Amino acid sequence: MKVIVTGGAGFIGSHLVDRLLKDKKIKSIVILDILKAGKRNINHLSKNKKVYVYKKDVAKINKNDKCFKNADCVFHLAAIADIVPSITDPSDYYSTNVTGTINILEAMRHNNVKNIVYAASSSCYGIPKNYPTTENEKIQLKFPYALTKYIAEETIIHWAEVYKIKFISLRLFNVFGLRSRTSGAYGAVMGVFLKQKLSNKPLTIVGNGNQTRDFINVKDVVEAFYKSMKLKNKNHIINIGSSRPIKVKKLARMISNKYTFVPKRPGEPDKSHANINKAKKILDWSPKVTFENGVKELLKNIHFWKNAPLWDKKSITKATKKWFEQLG
Repeated sequence: MKVIVTGGAGFIGSHLVDRLLKDKKIKSIVILDILKAGKRNINHLSKNKKVYVYKKDVAKINKNDKCFKNADCVFHLAAIADIVPSITDPSDYYSTNVTGTINILEAMRHNNVKNIVYAASSSCYGIPKNYPTTENEKIQLKFPYALTKYIAEETIIHWAEVYKIKFISLRLFNVFGLRSRTSGAYGAVMGVFLKQKLSNKPLTIVGNGNQTRDFINVKDVVEAFYKSMKLKNKNHIINIGSSRPIKVKKLARMISNKYTFVPKRPGEPDKSHANINKAKKILDWSPKVTFENGVKELLKNIHFWKNAPLWDKKSITKATKKWFEQLG
């Protein structure tokens, strides 16, 4: 069995590759990634003969790309994230998130690949009226990021109908865990807080901190991806969250005793709370990692983020270093 993971060097993608490697039926895993910042996430895979890494931009992938030949499933996670910067550079988001998805679908079509699992976003709900929020909630696209992720989801559904491709679209809520990105001023709150702690700066809590987020550990998320691949009854949109909202100020206090408050940004929801009944029923999936244990693991391994090089010169072999240098 051969699978492809776009964005496989990223935060969630690298964890997904780790999970897929546990399945002995999977003989090869192809990572397609632009490799701007995720190399260190796949350091440990350099000697694994099942893993093949190709430096590729999904916005430029050709429909006849040979990487897709004989593939059984594509996990499509490659995307530009962060909500606020999408207002400044919407065309970049459209190019990667929408055109990139079309390119992936066309490469699948021309190589007769029939299964795709997509990393969609709960940002499509905007500021929901109903909590916990189900997959049937009204779509409110507040920012270009949400728009592009949702258009990509709709495109996958359309390709599935026209070209008989089977899909699962997982609408992810607030994913956190080891290897999460700390770059960018408007990234996920967990990454921003970790970066501030490492810099010995007060954590900046947006608003009064009473807003809640549905944090879900990356280990649970990749299990949902894996179960989606195995599912025989496809073509579903499914929420993936913990269904246990946590106050932002509680998170801040778990990480540091130094924090300050900044004005709330317009368009941000006061609450996120996933209804995960569909995931439980269809995927036979439910979260296993508690929020508290997940944060403890982050803090225990916080050295991972501190001035982390692309490879650890003390522990990585020359062969591994050469492997990354060849990737560019």
